[in-house]
Amino acid sequence: MKIFTLCLLLLAATLAKAQDTAEYIEEHADYAQDLMRDHKIPASVILAVAIHESASGNSRIAQHLNNHFGVKGPNNNEEIRSAYRDYSNADESYSHFVEIMETRSPFNNLFEKYDQYDYQGWARGIQRCGYAHSRSWASQVIALIKKYELYQYDERPE
Repeated sequence: MKIFTLCLLLLAATLAKAQDTAEYIEEHADYAQDLMRDHKIPASVILAVAIHESASGNSRIAQHLNNHFGVKGPNNNEEIRSAYRDYSNADESYSHFVEIMETRSPFNNLFEKYDQYDYQGWARGIQRCGYAHSRSWASQVIALIKKYELYQYDERPE
């Protein structure tokens, strides 16, 4: 009986996490699409990177610093000590991620290589440019795009 109860608790925790991610997507998809239209980075990539780096908004740095992309830098937060930058809200974090892609070398070269519909190219390119140290980072981001069908937000023509 204890094993059955434990399995039910694990299943409930897994389902709750999936719901959290669905809610996170719903909350941030419109802004990710606005950024895509203005800057030509796939909304699917913006959302998947944020989901991955912030645990769907549940990480400490997302909760306390509004940092959804794991960007390091100064912060003024007195609740937690952290090497991560703080933002006034999630949208500011999203905008800064796009700004990093546009203004910092070598990320800014990705705009010439990939269009706003090539989420796989963007994810691999961001990894190759050194955004994350994990060798499986791009694969994880692409898997999130596929799992949550985030490519639907890229407004790809028929």
